[in-house]
Amino acid sequence: MKASPSDQRQILDVQAMDFAVATLGNKAANLPEISELNSKTTKANNTRDLRIAAQTELTDVKRELSRSEGDVEQVVSRITRDESRLNSGSATPKELEGLQHEVATLNARRAELEEVELEIMMRVEGIQERIATLTAEETVLGAEVDELNIRKENALAAINSEIESIARDRAETVKSVSAELVALYEKIRSGGGAGAAALKAGACGGCHLSINAVELKRISDLSEDEVVRCDECRCILVRGV
Repeated sequence: MKASPSDQRQILDVQAMDFAVATLGNKAANLPEISELNSKTTKANNTRDLRIAAQTELTDVKRELSRSEGDVEQVVSRITRDESRLNSGSATPKELEGLQHEVATLNARRAELEEVELEIMMRVEGIQERIATLTAEETVLGAEVDELNIRKENALAAINSEIESIARDRAETVKSVSAELVALYEKIRSGGGAGAAALKAGACGGCHLSINAVELKRISDLSEDEVVRCDECRCILVRGV
């Protein structure tokens, strides 16, 4: 294949643009904001899950507290009733003795139940404090996630803007290069190669391997418009740059 030295130099410019776009794409995929955002989002989600679990636990414990309060109220009601009968003086001596015994038993039971009630109330308070702490932490993490999202989007917007600018320059450059040379370049590049590289200091700029003296001599004897390929990576070797 033949192509003017100008076209060959321009296809090298195209390769440089493609390399720049690939570098920017890699930069976009590996933004520090992305890994930090993933970490913060995971932490925020875990905190949210812990808060929801604590709220569910609080609902269960409050239900337990309600039952405990009901048990205490029932005992207090019975004590009030028995004490009312004791104070009325209408009971027989035997009934009075039985009521006094029952009141004593009920007061002991009331003390036990109130102790259980107090323990449940303390659990409620502890869970509420935990929910408050988790909610505050969730708010802070949510703000950090929002900020990281903004930073990420701004960084991506800047990169995409640069990629679009390079793409416009590339399109303009490709217009002035022979279609046959561009097609060859794209075919090589689609196979994973550099597509085109400069021949400098006796080495291919694509695979960075040195070219033997015999091959260098053969290349130097070719006309300037002859398209040279690297024997190793098969990319277009551009001379005179």
